[in-house]
Amino acid sequence: MPDTTYPAAATPTEGSPADGAPAAGFTPQAARQETAQGFSRLVESLATGDLEFPLPGSGRTGDRFAALRSVAERDLCLARLAEGHADALAILAELGGPAPGPAERWGVWAAEPPGGGVTATRVGDGWELNGLKQYCSGAHSCTHALVTATAEDGRRLFAVEVRAPFCSPVEDSWQAIGMAGSDTPDVRFQAVPAVAVGKPGEYLTRPGFQHGGIGVAACWYGGARAVAATLRRTAAGRGPDPHTDAHLGHIDMQLHAAQAVLERAAAEIDQDPLDLAGGARVRSLRVRAVVEAVCTGVLTRVGRATGAGPLCHDVRHARNVADLTVYIRQHHAERNLAELGALVARPEESR
Repeated sequence: MPDTTYPAAATPTEGSPADGAPAAGFTPQAARQETAQGFSRLVESLATGDLEFPLPGSGRTGDRFAALRSVAERDLCLARLAEGHADALAILAELGGPAPGPAERWGVWAAEPPGGGVTATRVGDGWELNGLKQYCSGAHSCTHALVTATAEDGRRLFAVEVRAPFCSPVEDSWQAIGMAGSDTPDVRFQAVPAVAVGKPGEYLTRPGFQHGGIGVAACWYGGARAVAATLRRTAAGRGPDPHTDAHLGHIDMQLHAAQAVLERAAAEIDQDPLDLAGGARVRSLRVRAVVEAVCTGVLTRVGRATGAGPLCHDVRHARNVADLTVYIRQHHAERNLAELGALVARPEESR
């Protein structure tokens, strides 16, 4: 992965407000459209070879994480869709799913909050999905998705084509300001034809599930770098100031540590892509916890060092802060830390 040198200025996604643009230039609807356009361009870049997300465990996992980080550093909402697309392609390769077409835009819709959900029913030689799936990122821009659903033989993963009237995003079910552009509403499934991918339960038990979780952390890290870039510009403009410089020094140390952890994780995944040593879950929990803590520290220290000014007058920075605050909540905080502690104390329980 590249070094921790921050960009002189965060690079806005094409069509997004430039740094310092009026706050009125942002609306959730505009953010969603902007991200959808960027997603289409990103998939086109993958098809032409201008951009690449190497498969995890391919010997180039570090390049995969660096590519995700680079997208996130420009736009976290776009990174959310890019990460979902890259994860879907990796899952299809790992579980022998249908080969994706070059122009297809894939998502992974696998959230399982309490309550209802999606059920899968056999229909002839195939499957059909019905129900409500929450947190479907890219609901209006994905052409295909991998969806978890409950079948008679357990929890399964299915590939579906996202098209009306079978898949219907639920209006007003995504009210977020942070990550507004990720377009993550509930989606209602009504007799959606589906193709089973892998065996029952295999989506969660495969080694790639843990590798993919670290890919999400690489996106968080990119978002933290974007937030930190504002402080770096502030420090350069102010000249010598011990408090500002101390905050920036601490942030630089934290980002350097996060990068080192991601690089080590990438090397370990490439050394044992099938997780024969059984360390993938502990690795994922550790890396995600470290990066989430770094992101939290960056958000706090940049805010303390720069005050309200950038949050009130710099649309790009305000969006970066709001987006990162929401995105890192994919880390389940003390629940994940408790699981990590249990695995460290009693590793036999993970076998």
